[in-house]
Amino acid sequence: MDYQLIKNWKFPEVDRTYTENDSILYALGIGFGQEPTNPDHLKYVYEQDLQAFPTMSVVLGYPGFWMKDPKAGINWVKLVHGEQRLTIHRQLPAAGRVIGRTRITHVIDKGADKGALVVSERTLHDADGNLLVTLGSTTFCRGDGGLSHSDESPAALDATPDRAPDMTCSIPTLPQAALIYRLCADNNPLHADPAVATRAGYPRPILHGLCTYGVAARAIVQAACGNDASRLTALHTRFSSPVFPGETLVCEIWKDTAESVRFRAKVAERDVVVLSHGFAGIKA
Repeated sequence: MDYQLIKNWKFPEVDRTYTENDSILYALGIGFGQEPTNPDHLKYVYEQDLQAFPTMSVVLGYPGFWMKDPKAGINWVKLVHGEQRLTIHRQLPAAGRVIGRTRITHVIDKGADKGALVVSERTLHDADGNLLVTLGSTTFCRGDGGLSHSDESPAALDATPDRAPDMTCSIPTLPQAALIYRLCADNNPLHADPAVATRAGYPRPILHGLCTYGVAARAIVQAACGNDASRLTALHTRFSSPVFPGETLVCEIWKDTAESVRFRAKVAERDVVVLSHGFAGIKA
């Protein structure tokens, strides 16, 4: 990986018109519809009074799997999504047009045998130029490192409190979740092809980190927002371990301030923390 090449990677603006079907597909991918008569599910998967779930923004204005481009010189098979940050400025409509603008903000060398971190920022704007969301993503390039230069790391996310959580919410993921979710944006074969998963060191395809992220957002909206997703203003977390489709996500939530909570998520079947250092902004 070449520091200057990656730091100055040019992304074209992504002008995307999305439909109600796109919003429904995303919601199905993160597990809405498991309770098909529950109105708290139907409002995201049925066109009557349809709402877009706020984390759908992570799949809009996406510039594509650019790290797979041979020009980038990145060992894409060994990529791991490290962190995801989301700040919501305006509510996402159920259908509409968005413009995505992406840039690389940090390239951080961990060492020749320890890989590198690439931090990107994507903003989504509506057709009138209004800022809808700001997205920050950290990718851990496990097969790269030993760069000619390195940026300082951005401010770290805080760990969750060392006490029992104030709330817990469990949500099962779908066995076919990765196959649905990859239709939304990320078609990395790691999430579908057993041979690619084996080469990457996994026994079978793993769930997209952003799908796990969406399921965790569901848990926070259910437990801490009274099932009102419009109250969610931010969602930041670190991806600690992969989830396999079909596993149950247990989200542990701590009250932080009047307008925020801290969280982490575990897989019930293996008692493994998969999301850590979580922060959610919530309208009082």
